[in-house]
Amino acid sequence: MNKLYVLVGVPGSGKSTWIGHQTFDWDNTIIVSTDRFVERYATSVGQTYNEVFKDYMPTAVKLMAESARLAFAEGKDIVWDQTSTTIKTRAKKLRMAPDTYTKIAVVFNTPAPAVHAKMLDRPGKSIPAEIMQDMIARFEMPTVEEGFDNVIIARLLGVEL
Repeated sequence: MNKLYVLVGVPGSGKSTWIGHQTFDWDNTIIVSTDRFVERYATSVGQTYNEVFKDYMPTAVKLMAESARLAFAEGKDIVWDQTSTTIKTRAKKLRMAPDTYTKIAVVFNTPAPAVHAKMLDRPGKSIPAEIMQDMIARFEMPTVEEGFDNVIIARLLGVEL
């Protein structure tokens, strides 16, 4: 049975780091992420993530959704790397997945402020404090009732959360 991993956590909570430590069957697994499209585009035009974010994000969302549709059609496992911190933001992802997929929420706790600041330190990419606070305040823990088959709490080795 194929798997859909929906990563759930605020920016800088370790989602992308977690992916890098997994031993997925990479021939049969795709990472779906708007950030990857934005970063690739920014690099191609010699700008930073922040500089292209506003104008390019609608395109990145379309490309991400198309990548997910193709991956589902090809029967690939999917790691959906976005914040997905509310039931509403996860609902479309869950609806896109065929019934044959096992749907797994991987939850990332918001790190302590000092650790979080270090994890957010990426050149050319910043998130305004008020947006971060809003995401933290609106965080909703995923549940089986909303459509997941399993909800797990991620652990990052070497990172004290």
